[in-house]
Amino acid sequence: MKGLMIKDLFNLSSYKTTLFIILIFCSIGMIGTDAINFAPIFITVMIGMIVLSTFNYDEASHAEKYILSLPLTRKEIVMSKYLLAVIANILGSIIGILLTIIIAGIMNIIRPENLVQINYESLFATVIGGIFGVALIQAIQIPCVYRFGAEKGRIQMFVLMFLLILLVLGVGFLTTKIGIKININALESFLNHIGLILLVLISAFLYFISYKISYKIIKNKDY
Repeated sequence: MKGLMIKDLFNLSSYKTTLFIILIFCSIGMIGTDAINFAPIFITVMIGMIVLSTFNYDEASHAEKYILSLPLTRKEIVMSKYLLAVIANILGSIIGILLTIIIAGIMNIIRPENLVQINYESLFATVIGGIFGVALIQAIQIPCVYRFGAEKGRIQMFVLMFLLILLVLGVGFLTTKIGIKININALESFLNHIGLILLVLISAFLYFISYKISYKIIKNKDY
């Protein structure tokens, strides 16, 4: 399983120049704005989505047939993808946090008359929100890729995400029509105390369910 992850990392090494350029432009853009707390979300989403491109490499090279000839179980093959996805999300969050701190320091040097104060509680909440968002996308897309292939899997994922958005909008419309009022202050307090832990648990649950579905698909799939 370690070898599979190393193989995927070698495939992803072609993105290192692209990632570096994006980080540079992201840093320049952050210096000109005060929305530096959004860096962790952007970096986490970017790295999380790039990891999913490993499926494209496997499909293009027909790597599945070769991998299945090795002394590896299908459970290990699926698990390696999810471990890589989780590691990528954590790495993206760490890079995003470090980039935020570094850019804030540079901005304070450039314009000492307008110091940037980092709200670390808000920054941490942003990180957890970014991880949850990427986990949701990955949890939906990975089983779709295993079931329909890399290209069709992306289409299926976009359809599912569109349906989820419609569901959220529909619930919001119904609550407005019914007259249910949401206490924003109470919601923020909940998110700052219990909500963050809840998002982490939900993210872990999403990965677990997604892994079970993916393993069931690949277990019954003929190559």
